[in-house]
Amino acid sequence: MAQMGRPGLSAEQKRDLWQRWKAGQSLTEIGRALGKHSSSTHFVVSAKGGFVPPARRRRASALTLFEREEISRSLAQGASLRAIARSLGRAPSTISREVRRCGGPGGYRAAPADERAWDQARRPQPCLLARNARLRRIVARKLAREWSPEQISGWLAVAFPGDNAMRVSAETIYRSLFIQARGVLKKELVAHLRTRRTMRRSKHASTRGHGKGDIADAVSIRERPAEAADRALPGHWEGDLIAGGKNTHVATLVERRSRFVMLVKVDGKDTRTVVDALGRRVRTLPAELRATLTWDRGKELAEHKRFTIATDVKVYFCDPSSPWQRGTNENTNGLLRQYLPKYSDLSRHSQAQLNAIARRLNSRPRKTLGYQTPATILERDVALTG
Repeated sequence: MAQMGRPGLSAEQKRDLWQRWKAGQSLTEIGRALGKHSSSTHFVVSAKGGFVPPARRRRASALTLFEREEISRSLAQGASLRAIARSLGRAPSTISREVRRCGGPGGYRAAPADERAWDQARRPQPCLLARNARLRRIVARKLAREWSPEQISGWLAVAFPGDNAMRVSAETIYRSLFIQARGVLKKELVAHLRTRRTMRRSKHASTRGHGKGDIADAVSIRERPAEAADRALPGHWEGDLIAGGKNTHVATLVERRSRFVMLVKVDGKDTRTVVDALGRRVRTLPAELRATLTWDRGKELAEHKRFTIATDVKVYFCDPSSPWQRGTNENTNGLLRQYLPKYSDLSRHSQAQLNAIARRLNSRPRKTLGYQTPATILERDVALTG
């Protein structure tokens, strides 16, 4: 059977991964705890649609390893199949099938037989929607009309009160949508869900510390120096993260006066990773280009004080839900989508490749600059201030 996940993720790490996912940790947090890139954890979790796999256990009626060892010993002593069945309290047909499947009386061995039975038990059973074509068609039609799985499940009970074959839980519908390996419901139907989420999240999951909200000691954009607002001097930047597929991101920095862009490779969205990556990049700039940075309310810059200490760049935060306050950055992010499509895996781009993309944008003439290029404007400003 094919290994779940990428090579290098051991069975123990996968168990740890699912425990952390069930507890509500993000893929970035899990990846850091396991010493893996978040795309590795995404690969494992998305393959199961975000549903924690149930712990495998044998059926109560299945033969145990102890019983198989008794069968092996008794066969070696010449006992009959009926005598073995009697001693174990099993039906003779059960012992006969077991021995016949695993090498016959002369070749039966307990350990290989037990391993074979465990592997055979992995074969998945067809899910409910795969077995019932009529129910599957109705569910697909309702999903296409933007009905939620919960609404579909409840409506079926009312519409078909006496027909138990027309029953399906909301959870089963979600599993059939999110686990595409089942081949039951088309992936396109996910787009009709209200959240358009492609994986089941734990009920303990939270965006606390990762999403939007209050940031300790955040300084409002309203306190930003006037020369930053009117683009009078260089060195004032706007920043953001652009998202790609598989929970990947790239940091963007745009100088307000020249529209000069820098792209920064980040290995996660957590504040430590983002601040470290931005700090390394910003410290390569000359001092005259390190004045301010304006960011939105994303918690990826929660450690803004540490960033300021490392770079001498003061950080200002936009008002909530006010992307227009970083209009230069928003516009540049739109231009970057030509090179960094929305659902592509952004982790595939090296820093050198990101630098090449930035050079293409910085060498384009811009109407707002009188058809000069951002690179030309920034170079001239540095020469004048230096």
